Amino acid sequence: MVTTVRSEEKARKIKEAHPDTPKDKLDFAFVEDIAKEGAFDEAIKSDPPFEAVIHTASPFHFNVTDVKKDLLDPAVIGTTGILKAVKKSAPTVKRVVITSSFASIVDGSKGNWPGHTYSEADWDPITEEEAIKNPVNGYRASKTFAEKAAWEFVEKEKPNFTLATMCPPLVLGPIVHYLNSLDALNTSNQRIRDIMTGKSKDEIPPTGTFIWVDVRDLALAHVKAAELPGAANKRFFITAGYFSNREIADIIRDAYPDLESRLPGKDTKGGEMAKEIYGYDNKRTVEVLGIKFRTLKESIVDTVKSLQAVGA
Repeated sequence: MVTTVRSEEKARKIKEAHPDTPKDKLDFAFVEDIAKEGAFDEAIKSDPPFEAVIHTASPFHFNVTDVKKDLLDPAVIGTTGILKAVKKSAPTVKRVVITSSFASIVDGSKGNWPGHTYSEADWDPITEEEAIKNPVNGYRASKTFAEKAAWEFVEKEKPNFTLATMCPPLVLGPIVHYLNSLDALNTSNQRIRDIMTGKSKDEIPPTGTFIWVDVRDLALAHVKAAELPGAANKRFFITAGYFSNREIADIIRDAYPDLESRLPGKDTKGGEMAKEIYGYDNKRTVEVLGIKFRTLKESIVDTVKSLQAVGA
């Protein structure tokens, strides 16, 4: 396996965490900026040659000054760039798996859209004009435009590989300690950190997105999508179901009584589940990829334990 990293330091940390893994099992290619033309051209060359490529890199944060430069370009150019590189230089690749998002499925203009059931058939209708209005729109658009660009590439270029795209909503779950600190936590897990460290003691913040998946189930889905013939040229809406921030607080309180003084109380306002909410159809992920989803309790308990290991 070859993994791309942006810096020598990142490669060193991964190597140190896997000291017994030889170079022929784990190696590195350096891609400093995925939005640069030809960024993946060298990374994609390998001996022995690759059979599958999993493209997970795309920015998810709202700390941006220029939506097009910081969100749209890296997502779209990074995605089409790796597809071009595979077609040009990696003829042995039979499957490319791309991490997209529920953001490319959900129609933000409909709110909680009671009565509608989201599935792989849905596409976010966001336009470029709407995208540049703010970072939240920019993120949704970046995932939508990148995924559409990938499907268009496969349709027009007829490459040597088939495609599978993964569309998860909020991704929760334990962190990789050597790559994370409490300050540099992935956006989705920040809510768990904030609840367990006392930031939500007086009021639980709104949940926002009411569906989720555990990172370990999502990782397995990527591997299955790379390996299974039935995953060829399919989108996968990968969710374990509903959750709320209040539910997270309740699980932490039950599992970690020693944290109770920092946690919101049972009567603290906020973070409730929406009274009416869209449905979800995750049958394809269960039936084609064979994913058995973890419970929210298991995910939150494991995440808290992993955050405590880095000082929470």
